[in-house]
Amino acid sequence: MTDEPARTPRPLEIVAGAEPIKLGSILVTLVEPRRGYEVAYNRWYERDHFYAGCMIGPYNFAGRRFVATTDLKAMRDPDPSAITGEPARGSYVAIYYVLDGYHDLWNRWAVRQVNALHAAGRMFEERDHVHTLLYRFAWEARRDVDGVPVELSLDHPYKGLVLMWVDRADGLSADEFTDWLRQEHFPGLLPGTDAGLVAGFTPLPLLIDAPGDVPKQETADNRTLLLWFLDGHPSSSWEPAVAESTKRLEASGKATVVASLPFIPTVPGTDLYADQLWSD
Repeated sequence: MTDEPARTPRPLEIVAGAEPIKLGSILVTLVEPRRGYEVAYNRWYERDHFYAGCMIGPYNFAGRRFVATTDLKAMRDPDPSAITGEPARGSYVAIYYVLDGYHDLWNRWAVRQVNALHAAGRMFEERDHVHTLLYRFAWEARRDVDGVPVELSLDHPYKGLVLMWVDRADGLSADEFTDWLRQEHFPGLLPGTDAGLVAGFTPLPLLIDAPGDVPKQETADNRTLLLWFLDGHPSSSWEPAVAESTKRLEASGKATVVASLPFIPTVPGTDLYADQLWSD
């Protein structure tokens, strides 16, 4: 016997189908804990919100958290950027993958769920959203022909991640830009580097009734988010891969780099790196 109160059965909202496991869209949430609340924020997010806010949702098939320590923030380029403002902002980023074809269903669930968590007092006030937005998966570029597919990229033990936002030049179509990136830029750049995979995404708007503490972001039609998955620490990949990509992108006249932000994975169940977020 148990003294726990009886729970009302929840309605069954999803039925497993025979769809292939294919990435459709992602949530990127870049957050800054307030000074003095680093450990409390980390524990709340990894032990509660990571799961209650996203991972238990329908068709959310992968998720992972990353952190930017002081040395990684010093590598951010440009400094400051349109994404973070001052480079010290945006210490933690969480990324979630949603199955192709189910973005709207998952998005509606996610808004209802987070609003319910707010009402239940399950949120954490001592943090600020730096950049929280949805993106649609567009393409991937692998360094190796038989490399890790994007669907496994959050589960594969990559040692580093770079989020790079680029704005396509006026007069260049999205298809032309994508073709150039996939057929020329990355095939000529990735071999011999620690960058095993680069995935491209385009912005999607948040729902109008998304929680009020999440700033409404404008979704630029010419913007692409590139997720770089690295086999080594970002410091070993920065010059030969990320910085070189920036140089070639801007020399081509096809795009401008808005921000490049390096991260390393958090270690779940620990507060590792929580004391290394700022230099002062």
